[in-house]
Amino acid sequence: MAKYLITGVAGFIGSAIAHALLERGASFRGIDNLSTGRRQNIAAIAGKFDFRQVDLLDRAALADACKGVDCVFHQAAIPSVPRSVANPLENNAANVDGTLNLLVAAREAKVRRVVYAASSSAYGETPTLPKREDMAPDPISPYAVAKLAGEMYLKSFYRVYGLETVALRYFNIFGPRQDPNSPYSAVLARFISSMLAGKAPTIFGDGETSRDFTYVENAVHANLLAAEAPGEKVAGRVFNVATGSRTSLNQAFAALKKLTGYTGEPIYAPARAGDIKHSLADVTRAREAFGYSVQVNFDEGLRRTVEWYRSQAAADPAVPASAR
Repeated sequence: MAKYLITGVAGFIGSAIAHALLERGASFRGIDNLSTGRRQNIAAIAGKFDFRQVDLLDRAALADACKGVDCVFHQAAIPSVPRSVANPLENNAANVDGTLNLLVAAREAKVRRVVYAASSSAYGETPTLPKREDMAPDPISPYAVAKLAGEMYLKSFYRVYGLETVALRYFNIFGPRQDPNSPYSAVLARFISSMLAGKAPTIFGDGETSRDFTYVENAVHANLLAAEAPGEKVAGRVFNVATGSRTSLNQAFAALKKLTGYTGEPIYAPARAGDIKHSLADVTRAREAFGYSVQVNFDEGLRRTVEWYRSQAAADPAVPASAR
């Protein structure tokens, strides 16, 4: 029996959870429609778990994937604010309809718990820092609205059907296997890829935008803890997953100059619609409920991430020598 199901297993965070579960010797199943996930993220562990190419809008395939599962790590999404602004219908189908389909399948399969990749974007542009889970949400982008809707569905399924649900609000997760090649890619992945290739990264806005950048190992740590925590402490609740510190884009660029050896300057472009100015998390609730703590700080995470991207560039003969 597969104890766990990971949706979006070929994605950035989903694949990190998969690698961590294998290291623990856990049995699991993974699904991905490969629209944003990449096979190369799970190439090293291919054949070591039950992988199925399944779309969350395929209810029959989803129902079958949930059979025999104790806990679902729901990571599948189209995780992009700009992309949601450009295509809100696509965003809603993947992030709202897909999540509802998963919850229905999990309930029918008698899954014990669903741990959901929620988003700090739900807080919106509220001025108070740090962000606490008891603050009223104020989402700006269609992506933020969709991820918040997912939270509401989770809470409803716990209250109405008794399905244990946990929502983890991620704050700007970064690390190895994050795709830097899309115009919608996360900012640090784009910065690192460009700078290793000797190209100027683009900063949207004045560079003083700040984020609680969180290394992916911290998100994996939170998911595994949330999966096993006592239900009375976590079921039906929302938790921040972050470091409790923030870094501006200008500061991140300066740190990456040292790590990558890039000597140029960034290109500044107009701020993007839907982006918030600052984010910073209070992680007290997660610490008290299931023992969450920061495993890897920003500086160490950035160093590890640059090393990984550099190793990928060195292994690819098509990559310019400056990136190796």
